[in-house]
Amino acid sequence: MYLVYQPEGSDEPRRFLYQPTKLMSVEREKLEKLTGRNFSAFTQDVVMGSSLCRRALLFIFLKREHPTTRFEDVDFAWDELRLEHSKAELAVIRAEAAEHAPADQRDAVLAQLDKDIAEAYEEPGGKALPPIAG
Repeated sequence: MYLVYQPEGSDEPRRFLYQPTKLMSVEREKLEKLTGRNFSAFTQDVVMGSSLCRRALLFIFLKREHPTTRFEDVDFAWDELRLEHSKAELAVIRAEAAEHAPADQRDAVLAQLDKDIAEAYEEPGGKALPPIAG
C-alpha cells in the first residue's frame, strides 16, 4: 500500500511505501503518541480514513527525509493525500472477489479491479503485505 502525497501545484505525487509491519519501533511509538491510539488501532484507522492518523503517517515519512520536520508543520488538503493499493494487493483482492463476490455483481467488480490493477503502481518486489498490523 502507498501513502501518496501530491500538494497542489506539484507535478508528480510523492509515493511512500506503507508497510505497517516494517515501521521501526521508534516510529510506531511516535505514531501512538501523536494519535493516542495503539498501533493496531492506528493501522486500521489509517485505512478507514482518519485524518489525524494519515497526517501522523505523512509526518513520519517526511521526517525520514527531513529530520527537522515538526508535526505542527505537516498540513494538507484532503485531496492532496490518499492511500493506493499496489498491483500485488489488488491481485489478492481480485482473487478474493472472484470467489466471494455475489454472482450478480461479480463481473462488474472484477472488471473494475482489472482496470485498477492495470493503473496501479508497480512496487519493487511485488509482494503484498497486510495493510493492518494485528
